[in-house]
Amino acid sequence: MKKTVPLSMAAALVRFLQRQYVRRDGVEHRLIHGVWGIFGHGNVTGFGQALEEFGGRALPYHQAKNEQGMVHAAVAFAKARRRLGTYACTSSIGPGATNMVTGAAVATVNRLPVLLLPGDIFANRRPGPVLQQLEYPGSQDVSVNDCFRPVSRYWDRINRPEQLLTALPEAMRVLADPAETGAVTLALPEDVQAETGLFPEHFFEKRVYDIGRPGCSTETLREAVAAIRAAKRPFLVAGGGVHYSDATEALAKFCAATGIPVGVTQAGKGALLDSHPSCLGAVGVTGTAAANALALGADLVINVGTRLSDFTTASKSQWQNPRVRFLGVNIVAADARKHGALPLVGDARAVLAQLSRALAGWKVSAAYAAAIVRERARWDQTRAALVAPRRGVPLTQAQVIDELNRACGETGTVIHASGGIPGDIHKLWRSQATQDYHSEYGYSCMGYEIAGALGLKLADPKREVYAFLGDGSYLMLHTEIVTAVQEGLRLTVVVCDNHGFGCIHGLQRGSGGRSFGNEFRHRAGTAARLEGPPVAVDFALNAESLGATGLRAETVGELRAALAQARAADGVVVIHVPVPADIRLPGYSWWDVPVSATSKLPGVKAARAAYERALRKQRFYY
Repeated sequence: MKKTVPLSMAAALVRFLQRQYVRRDGVEHRLIHGVWGIFGHGNVTGFGQALEEFGGRALPYHQAKNEQGMVHAAVAFAKARRRLGTYACTSSIGPGATNMVTGAAVATVNRLPVLLLPGDIFANRRPGPVLQQLEYPGSQDVSVNDCFRPVSRYWDRINRPEQLLTALPEAMRVLADPAETGAVTLALPEDVQAETGLFPEHFFEKRVYDIGRPGCSTETLREAVAAIRAAKRPFLVAGGGVHYSDATEALAKFCAATGIPVGVTQAGKGALLDSHPSCLGAVGVTGTAAANALALGADLVINVGTRLSDFTTASKSQWQNPRVRFLGVNIVAADARKHGALPLVGDARAVLAQLSRALAGWKVSAAYAAAIVRERARWDQTRAALVAPRRGVPLTQAQVIDELNRACGETGTVIHASGGIPGDIHKLWRSQATQDYHSEYGYSCMGYEIAGALGLKLADPKREVYAFLGDGSYLMLHTEIVTAVQEGLRLTVVVCDNHGFGCIHGLQRGSGGRSFGNEFRHRAGTAARLEGPPVAVDFALNAESLGATGLRAETVGELRAALAQARAADGVVVIHVPVPADIRLPGYSWWDVPVSATSKLPGVKAARAAYERALRKQRFYY
């Protein structure tokens, strides 16, 4: 008879998580590296007590200041580790739990693993409504944790200790599976966490989940090779899957051999370094003039490791060649088939190797190769003009990006997420190393940057980490600066201050609307609108109050000096950089944002007419 051990449900959970591993290419990696948590009555005496008693070095605890922030940290860690490891996040019931819902969506949208362990209402239902319980009249089996269902890849509620025996292996399987991964939520009723169950000893033995490298089928490979050989203007879109499968070297070799040009998505930045002759930089709404110009005329688009978001496809207007066809290389079958593509379902590195072998000796035409060289050269000139000083303007956001790019070099990583920064940095950033660019643009979540920088630094302590964000994003979630100070981590935070939600303000004005609700201004005027003087916020002083070093830079020289000072400093340094709100970079593609069809404003009428013209460029390839 197999031996059993009596443990509280929470203790069993802790012991199980300590022994979970993934293995790829013969190398083992710990799956759950620790636990981020904020305690309340819903988890402190259950999971919290078990973590303190049994966690130790095998499952260390990190104290966050906001539940959403700790999920961002876990997600960024998983992204930096190429999905080969993540953290668990625990909260109390009620608002602590629902604060994690946004983080869960970030993880699932970006196909990144994170384990969420929110406390839940009593399974025995004796206390009720318990503190922070939402009463749902249609059922007594519903709590706020049901909000996690649509944003989780796996969801379960543990109503009895022995349910861990079936729930945990399935949860780990999903976390480790590159085709299914995302947020995994296990709701833990407060009373059940403390209950004792009898668990088989072998349940706590080391478990290793193998991550294979499947190639595509012989039939689809043959079709793909024929399509590539027949193409006159092939174009490759490199997404985050190139990074996750560790296929950057394979992609570089494939492009060097074939000469096929590459445009990178936000998640794919760095998949091909900008120094590579085939790299044309960003593609899509936030793309470069070079990549978008060649993408427009492409007759074959090879999508590698991308889910083809709306920004990448320019709202399905990026490819205008009437004969264009698509190949999809992806571990996720649904993503591989998007745009009616011939699906090469498999690991990106494995499939690129298959294609390289099958295409040996084939290259793009000399005329197309010359066009690639010309577009690269033109973009070099355009970029130089975009980052050049402007008369009468001390410092622009484009110049900030250029200086940050230089400071980052090959040993640093910039992390960003939302607002106007992703569009500008996607265009202008020149990747010098495969891991120098970290973007959360799948969910574009404001507040991700500083918390994410924590996770990135924990994943790779030797890298210099630069959190790059706007003042609006900083004000949403800057409290994890305290956590970085507490953990003794060295981070540089660069805050571009344009007195508002500048990106959306620009979209509002560019669509013919008047300024409304997007600038940080005092209420003023006879109409008592938010159109008075800008609200002055001293971000450097705010950072100092949180334990960081605060610096201010208003010119290129001051910014360069501040970045050098930050690199030499210990701890967290926040650099406050005022930039003008009305200087924007040009776009080289289109994004479908509907403009009101009925308005008395002339600007809106004109914008609507332009919108209707642009709609005609949308294409559906199914």
